[in-house]
Amino acid sequence: MPDRTPATDTAPATGLRALLVDDEAPALSELSFLLRRDDRIGQIRTATSGADALRALDAAPVDVVFCDIKMPGLDGMDLARVLARFAQRPQVVFVTAYDAHAVDAFEVRATDYVMKPVRAERLAEAVRRVLAARTDAGDQGPAPEATEDETIPVELGGTTTFLQRSRVLYAQAHGDYARLHTSDNSHLVRISLTTLEERWAAAGFVRIHRSTLVALPHISAVRMVHGRCTVQLGETELQVSRRHTRELRERLMGTGDRVRANGSGPS
Repeated sequence: MPDRTPATDTAPATGLRALLVDDEAPALSELSFLLRRDDRIGQIRTATSGADALRALDAAPVDVVFCDIKMPGLDGMDLARVLARFAQRPQVVFVTAYDAHAVDAFEVRATDYVMKPVRAERLAEAVRRVLAARTDAGDQGPAPEATEDETIPVELGGTTTFLQRSRVLYAQAHGDYARLHTSDNSHLVRISLTTLEERWAAAGFVRIHRSTLVALPHISAVRMVHGRCTVQLGETELQVSRRHTRELRERLMGTGDRVRANGSGPS
């Protein structure tokens, strides 16, 4: 029997309780085999359909559901939408052969999106992300939306990768799309700036212009020059519209964000 995957994160004393859902027996067996080698995984149960998964969850709760997307009847995406309404919502990791559903996975707040054929190291990374999300939530059940560090699917060199929301400095509107800027790159995603503003407001993202949303934790300085306000995010300086200047100042002062101000900005 191969060695179990060494744990690189602090797992619950009994390990994560996992439910694996796939209508294809070989895929289900392989996924189960790989996860049983990981010391961070405790109890593993399996289901061969979305309906079967709901029956299993009714019998006993789990911490994470690893599920395929394309299944007869209640598919993986439908299952995730049902789980989102649970009082104690388990995390969802999609395991699929199709990359076309990555944006949908973002919409249903999936923790990760693993492509088939599944590699052991990639699955281990998914487990790490599940544990990281539990840590962010204080391991006390489902976290408020503001504390969950979401992952956003982005295209990079023809490959779908995942970007953590906490790395986003600011976002700019591009029609029905938004461009997310990090310290070293930018990514165009199929989601409107208005949707991002509503979804990420509690996480400290505020509008500074009709086309720009910034992350308060990444603002290093606020400057007021001749009545015009700008914010500094890393090496980038952005203009704040007059309409949004007062709201920004109130948010920075009200939330206690430690931002260096120049001129007559917040202090």
